[in-house]
Amino acid sequence: MTTAKTIAPAPAAKTPTQAPVKPAIKKPAVTKKVVSKTVQRKAAAKKPVTKAVKSAKTVNAAKAAKAEKVKKPKLVRDSFTIPKLEYVVLEALKQRANKLTRSVKKSELLRAGIKALAALSDAAFLSAL
Repeated sequence: MTTAKTIAPAPAAKTPTQAPVKPAIKKPAVTKKVVSKTVQRKAAAKKPVTKAVKSAKTVNAAKAAKAEKVKKPKLVRDSFTIPKLEYVVLEALKQRANKLTRSVKKSELLRAGIKALAALSDAAFLSAL
């Protein structure tokens, strides 16, 4: 009898290869903003209720500070035509102001002229026109 031995194949020789690299799990970066917000939330939770209530004096002082703030007037942009001779007068007035150590813009001169006209009496106003 012949016995046939089944020959198992020899295990393959391992070649020196690198193991597959697993991608590293990145932790979310903690920024100062995130940390400060969490610290502020925790601090706010720990504050006693009595500090949250403001006295009437501080509320009134805050309202007075807001009332003192003056709103800027709304500006209206308009274009107009001016005679050359009057434009030359505006330039002369600008140079006159510069000699008096006060630089001035054309719009400032026009506004000053309007104030001067408004201060005139009716008779003087009609003569100026």
